Amino acid sequence: MMAIVCRNGISIVSAVGVLVVTASVVAAADELPKESVLPLSLANKAVQVALDACRKDGYRVSVSVVDRGGVLRAMGRANGAGPHTVDSSRKKAYTAASLRRPTTELAELINKVPTLQALRDMNEQVLMLGGGLPIEIGGDVVGGIGVGGAPGAHLDDACAQAALDAIGATPKVSVPK
Repeated sequence: MMAIVCRNGISIVSAVGVLVVTASVVAAADELPKESVLPLSLANKAVQVALDACRKDGYRVSVSVVDRGGVLRAMGRANGAGPHTVDSSRKKAYTAASLRRPTTELAELINKVPTLQALRDMNEQVLMLGGGLPIEIGGDVVGGIGVGGAPGAHLDDACAQAALDAIGATPKVSVPK
C-alpha cells in the first residue's frame, strides 16, 4: 500500500481512514435507541407535590422518584417520617417503573393469581405494596414514583397521583378517599 503524504504531513490514506471510522461511529450512534428521559426538574417537583399532598392530610411520608431503569432520580423525607419509609418509597417507585404498573394493581393481581406470586421475589428491590405508580409522559414510561408512610396504601397512592397530576403524567388511578 502506498500513502501519499500531503504538505502538512498527513497522508491521504490516514485521512480516509479517519473519515471511515468517524462515519462508522456516527452510523452506530444513529442506531442507538432514542428514549425519553425524566427531567430532574420534574422529578423534584413530583417529590415536593407528593410530600405537600400527604402533609396537608397529616401524613409524614417519604417520596422517591426513579428513572425508567429504576435508578433514584429524586427523594424527599418529611420531618418525622419513619426510617422505613425511605426504603419503601424507593422500592415502590422501582417496582412501578420496572413492571410498568401501579403497585396496588400488582399487589391485588398476585393475591388473585397464585402463579404470579413469584413476582415479589424477582429481586430485592421489588415491593408489592400500594403507593407506587409508573410515570408515563407522552406515551413512554419514563420512571416511577413511590410514596411510603401514610396509614394505608390507598393514601400513599393518592399522594403519588397528586404528583403525577402536577407534572402532567399518567396513569390516572382511581383513588378512594
